Amino acid sequence: MRFAIDWQDARLRAVRDLAPDIRLFEIEPGNPARTPAPGSHIGVTIAIDGRTDARCYSLIGEAEDGLYRIAVKRLPESRGGSAYMWTLEPGARLRISEPQNLFELALDRPDYLLIAGGIGITPIHGMALALARRGAPMRLLYACRRRSELAFADELRDHLGDRLSTFVDEEGQRMDLAAAIDALAPDGELYLCGPIGLMEAVRRQWRERGRPMERLRFESFGNSGRYAPEPFTVHIPRLGKTITVPENRSMLDALEAAGVELLSDCRRGECGLCAVDILAVDGEVDHRDVFFSDEQKAESHRMCACVSRAVGGGITIDTARRD
Repeated sequence: MRFAIDWQDARLRAVRDLAPDIRLFEIEPGNPARTPAPGSHIGVTIAIDGRTDARCYSLIGEAEDGLYRIAVKRLPESRGGSAYMWTLEPGARLRISEPQNLFELALDRPDYLLIAGGIGITPIHGMALALARRGAPMRLLYACRRRSELAFADELRDHLGDRLSTFVDEEGQRMDLAAAIDALAPDGELYLCGPIGLMEAVRRQWRERGRPMERLRFESFGNSGRYAPEPFTVHIPRLGKTITVPENRSMLDALEAAGVELLSDCRRGECGLCAVDILAVDGEVDHRDVFFSDEQKAESHRMCACVSRAVGGGITIDTARRD
């Protein structure tokens, strides 16, 4: 693991709706850490069907008043995390992790392009405000399906002015990713968070323009795919096991619960450590990771057990590889 996670008690101080399906949670930690850097997140323990699990949420702002703020989008296809969070009322007791950062903002670049899709604005929000305060050259592109979902847009507009561009899908507005990347200084850096389709489109444009991949920084949702989640079966002939994966649980979680040992780390489809070999598919694989390339996903020889799923039937895998 990249982090030894320390957990602490906390209290939910207040909640506020930012949009019809986006709610802001103000959390008072028992032991506030130093001011978290932009891009940081916390883990929050949740309860789903009588079992304890955890979800990660990006921090909003810099917690200068000692409160941690997160925004949670209520998802109709949730694995249970957002539904649980929306049941909480002010005063609820929580267990949270100390802030961690896998999406660190470098502050020495000559130019910045920030791109957010939907609730992906949560880590990008703090980055944009931090860069604005420093007077750094930057631009933020922020897209949502509906105008009512543009959480934080008014606040960001106050700080960024015309450096913020918003795009609403239902109004036919689309980002010109090629033009935005071309306008970025040669040594500039791009920070991206959003659904899998947006992430793949940005990565494709970035590669086609010959930009160095180390200058593209991203954080994934870890659960967005092309299909709605549905139950599926996993067959592991070598172990003589057949396991059912519920629609609200990851394949990795289901395998671990059945006693199948897998290496894992990020649990967001980024590190590839939990990848398994695909032997056969009855249906189709919904690749939800950002670890494998488009070509590897098309070949569908391997999949990330932490986020990817099967649709339309089941899948046969092997978990023996450890390269």
